Amino acid sequence: MSNKPSLLVVDDDPLITDTLAFALAPDYEVLAVESRSQAVDLLRQLPAAPQLALVDLGLPPTPHRPDEGFRLIGDLLSHSPGMKIFVLSGQNDAASARHARALGALEFIAKPADPAMLKRVLDRATQVAAPQGTELIGSSAPMEKLKTQIAQFAASPFPVLIEGESGSGKELVAQSLHRLSTRNARPYFALNCAALAPTLVEAALFGYAKGAFTGAAAPKSGYFEDAQDGTLFLDEIGELPLEMQAKLLRVIENGEFQRLGETQPRVSRARVITATNRDLRQAVKDGNFRADLFHRLSVLSLQVPPLRELDRDKLALLEHFRHLYAGQSGVQPFTLDESAEACWLRYAFPGNVRELRNIVIRLTTKYAGQRLSAAELEPELDLEAALPALGGDPGAIAGQALRQLERAGSFNLDDTLKAWERGYIEAALRLTRGNVSQAAKLLGVNRTTLYSRMGEKLGGK
Repeated sequence: MSNKPSLLVVDDDPLITDTLAFALAPDYEVLAVESRSQAVDLLRQLPAAPQLALVDLGLPPTPHRPDEGFRLIGDLLSHSPGMKIFVLSGQNDAASARHARALGALEFIAKPADPAMLKRVLDRATQVAAPQGTELIGSSAPMEKLKTQIAQFAASPFPVLIEGESGSGKELVAQSLHRLSTRNARPYFALNCAALAPTLVEAALFGYAKGAFTGAAAPKSGYFEDAQDGTLFLDEIGELPLEMQAKLLRVIENGEFQRLGETQPRVSRARVITATNRDLRQAVKDGNFRADLFHRLSVLSLQVPPLRELDRDKLALLEHFRHLYAGQSGVQPFTLDESAEACWLRYAFPGNVRELRNIVIRLTTKYAGQRLSAAELEPELDLEAALPALGGDPGAIAGQALRQLERAGSFNLDDTLKAWERGYIEAALRLTRGNVSQAAKLLGVNRTTLYSRMGEKLGGK
C-alpha cells in the first residue's frame, strides 16, 4: 500500500487530468474522474477518503457554469470534513473564488496552473494538520447555552440529535458529549452516513458473517459491535437510506441487531449520538425520514449556533487558529488592525468555523508576521454571499426565524433590520466605488433617501 498522500482530481478535460497525473504521480497517489457523480461514487468505494482534492468548477452537465463544482465541494466535505480542497478552474472570476472558499475550499487556483507551483501548494497543505479534539471555543450567550446543555446531557444514556449548519462543529459537540460522560474511558466511534453507498451501510453498522456476500471471506464486526458500551456517533444521519432506518430504530429501542448473513441476535449497549445539517422535520413530512426514528433520535437535541450569531467569539476563534497554524508553519502569526477587525466581526461566515479556519490558514501563508488592513482582508471574504437575502420563500424565512427564536429565546428585529440595511448600503457603495448616485440606483431608492439613510448609519454626522 502506498505511503504517498492521496489526491482526487475532478476535471472533464482528459488532457488536464493526464497531465496532472503524470506530473504529480511521483509524490501523490492520483485518482482522476470526470464528473461530480463519478467523484461521489469513487469516494463511496474507497476504504479511506483522499486527503486532498483538485476540483474544476465547470463540470458536466453545466461545464460553462460553476454550479456543479460548488455542489461537489459540499459533497466532498459532507463525505470527509477534513479533506483539503483546491479549486482548479478556468472560470477565473473573484466572485466564484470567494464563494468556493466560503463553501470550504482551501484555495482557488486559476488555469492554466504550473504543475511545479501546484505541487508546492499541495505539499504545503499536507503539512498543515487540522486540529483534533479542540475544546469548544467562545463565551457568547449562544455558546454558553450550548456548553451548559452538553454538560446536562453528557451523563444521560439517551440518544442525542445534534443539529446545525455545515462547518459549525457538530462532531466537536459529539466528542464533548463523550468526553464529559461516564463512558469517556470506553470506545468512541464515528461513522459518516453520507460516506457509504446505500448497499454498504448495513454491513458497516452491524457487521457480517463469512459468505454473507461476494467478497466476505471472513466474519467482521460492525460499528455497533465495536463501540461496545461506549459512544457511536452517526454523522449526516439524514442521508441514511429508508430501508436501513427501521433496523437502526430497532437497535436504538432494544439494543438488538444481527450481523448480515446471521440469524442470531446480538446486543449493543452503545450510546447513539447523531448529527445532521438537514431539516429532519421537513424530511419526515416529505416521507424521506421515519417519524418514529426521528422521535427516538431526538429524545435530547442540541442546536449548534452558526458562527454569524456568535459575535466576538469570531475573534476568540481567530486568536486560537492564528497561533495554532503559525506554530505549525514555524512563522509569526499575522494580526488585524482596527479596520480589519471590524470587518472580521461584521462578516457572516456562511461556511462557519470551517471557513474561518481556512481563511486563517490562507492569511498565515500569505501574511505571516504582518498587520493586515480591511483592504487586505476583504478579498478573502465572500461578502456577496454573506449579505442576507430579503426575498425568497416567506415560509423558509419564517422557519429560519422560528429556529433562531427557539435557540436564543429572544430576538431584536429592529437591530437586525438596521444591520441588513447597513450591509446593503455598504455593499452598494463598495460596488460603485463610493458613487452615491449609482449606489442609490442599485438599491432602488432616491439619492436623497440614501443620503438620509447614510446619515442615520453615521450617527447623524
